[in-house]
Amino acid sequence: MSSPAMQVPVGVDFGGSGIKAAAVDLDTGDFASARERIPTPQPATPGAVLEVLVDLMTRLPEATGPVGITVPGVVRHGVVGSAANIDDSWVGTDADGLFTEALRREVHIVNDADAAGLAEARYGAARGRQGLVIVTTLGTGIGSALIHDGVLIPNSELGHLEIDGHDAESRAANSAREREGLTMAQWAERLGRYYRTIERLFSPDLIVVGGGVSKQAAEFLPLLDLETEIVPATLLNRAGIVGAAYYACR
Repeated sequence: MSSPAMQVPVGVDFGGSGIKAAAVDLDTGDFASARERIPTPQPATPGAVLEVLVDLMTRLPEATGPVGITVPGVVRHGVVGSAANIDDSWVGTDADGLFTEALRREVHIVNDADAAGLAEARYGAARGRQGLVIVTTLGTGIGSALIHDGVLIPNSELGHLEIDGHDAESRAANSAREREGLTMAQWAERLGRYYRTIERLFSPDLIVVGGGVSKQAAEFLPLLDLETEIVPATLLNRAGIVGAAYYACR
């Protein structure tokens, strides 16, 4: 049975090109409405994003529960602590407080990779798995989420590990594969080096690979020589929205 209408939360995925939102059914981990999308304003300051959020909420009148919003940066107790891929004005912003007051409803901000990790742990490839699960998102950079016995350890930022003198994501992210025209086999060599470093440092029980390129997992995951079980994510482009809504209601 789905949650009552008054309790249906909203998940918002704040990306570089678009801000996407949907009501979420937390029983099934799926959308409870059509997904809405508005282009990300430029510059994407907190005030400009707030205007988009107000518009998005009017498009989802059936969902009046808490709102979860992903942010591509470190988030501590609702305050944004880094802004590598968003406007610098986010740094130091109490986004939870700002958006809660403006929208007059409970709002919680979460790192985008952490949201995806929560979604995979609750509804996807890591559902029911105990021990340490590391979810990575391969895209412009490498996002990461650490989940231990179902509990999120936030802001891991494992894409910024230094490996062979380089920021890991500068060589192993999907953007590096596209930028340098690497074959899947060539890229898999770099990914293998990255994931073996993760193994040595954390001894995880499971690694989940997300991001858009995970749809092609059959082309590169079998090429990785790892001791740890590694599987593709299952929620794909729903993970951010679903994970954000779940986070807002925890």
